[in-house]
Amino acid sequence: MNKRYSLHHIHSADEFTFSPAEYSYFKYGDKSYAEKFAKELFDGFISSHEDLLKTDLEIVVLPSPYMAIPTASNFLCFFFKKQLDFYLFQKGRKSSILSKINRNHTYITDYGNLSFEDRKNLIANDTYYIDKDFLRGKLCIFIDDIKITGSHEYTVNRILNEYNVEADFMFLYYAELMNFDLDPKIENFFNYYAVNNVEHIAEVMRKPNFEFNTRIVKYILGLDSSNFDYLTSKVKREQMDLLLELAISNNYHLIKEYENNINTLTQTELYYGY
Repeated sequence: MNKRYSLHHIHSADEFTFSPAEYSYFKYGDKSYAEKFAKELFDGFISSHEDLLKTDLEIVVLPSPYMAIPTASNFLCFFFKKQLDFYLFQKGRKSSILSKINRNHTYITDYGNLSFEDRKNLIANDTYYIDKDFLRGKLCIFIDDIKITGSHEYTVNRILNEYNVEADFMFLYYAELMNFDLDPKIENFFNYYAVNNVEHIAEVMRKPNFEFNTRIVKYILGLDSSNFDYLTSKVKREQMDLLLELAISNNYHLIKEYENNINTLTQTELYYGY
């Protein structure tokens, strides 16, 4: 079995059934919207595909592939799992299992600006790892926030085929582009709708439900020195300390475009005696 479900369908460039502003905040680390979207996605999924959960198979949920820093979809996946597990609890069933597809590379390219072929070629240069033996014979639910060109689903399916994973697969999306006459760059319309400058980044980072994800880490590390200095003056030093830890964990210190800001973070830590 290999199926797909999406909650919101994008047919127009100016009319949507979800809030672009909420989506933008979600993409830059506001977990309150990850929780909201997850509940909406779960309710929609249950209303359409509840029969799929009437199975004796163990259920595994997986966000989109990432290295060390979670993507926004990872938080969507986490809250979806909470909804799913409570549902399974009510049915007297075993809870689902959280897993992931590991990736070994990262890139600075803005994914939302690329066509399907460009996206496919970009991620084709990456290497992935999945535990095929662990997934074998299970119901695997892959969760992502938005499907624009389908390149990530294409990649995941390619990985599953290469590893010869024998299981049932379900791909879930909060939103999906249905009108392919629209430019794939509409993804960045949503990404940057409410968060599109360093002042907005500082605002998001001051939110009580903020947590770093890949997108905001890359955005901050790519800032010019004046905007980077502005941001560090507006947020907690502990957040910038964590930013450095995350950058190193994802090997961003090996990317030339991020060197200056990582060096600034390192000097700050040395100054404070770390």
